[in-house]
Amino acid sequence: MEIVYETERVEKLCTSLKEAKRHFGGDEKVAEKLHARVNALAAASTMKDIVVQPLLHFHPLVNKGRRRLDGYFAIDIAGRKCPWRLIVQPLDSNKEPFNPCNIDEIADVVEIVGIMEVSNHYE
Repeated sequence: MEIVYETERVEKLCTSLKEAKRHFGGDEKVAEKLHARVNALAAASTMKDIVVQPLLHFHPLVNKGRRRLDGYFAIDIAGRKCPWRLIVQPLDSNKEPFNPCNIDEIADVVEIVGIMEVSNHYE
C-alpha cells in the first residue's frame, strides 16, 4: 500500500528509528513497534489486510470537542495498554479522503493511506 505523510515531521518520525526513539523519550521498544506498524501498512495490498489483524486494533475515531475525526482511524502502536497510536486516513486514487468513509465498504479498494500523526491517546 502507498503511504502519504501529513507532514515532514510525521514522515521523519515514521521512517527514522533515531527520531522515533527521541520522540518516545528513548523508549526503543515503542519506536521499533511504530516502525513495525508502518512496515505492515506498506506491505499490505489493501486496507482490508490491516483491518482484519486483531493485533493492530484498527478502530475508528470519534469526534472530540471541536476536533472532527470522521474518516480517521487509529492503530495501536504497542498494544492496548500503550497510550501511543498511529492516526491514519484511507485515501482514494486521487489521494483525497473518502466521503463518506464507511470502512466496511471501502476496505477492499483502499490502496493509499495517509498517516496523519503519531499521538498519545491520553494527551
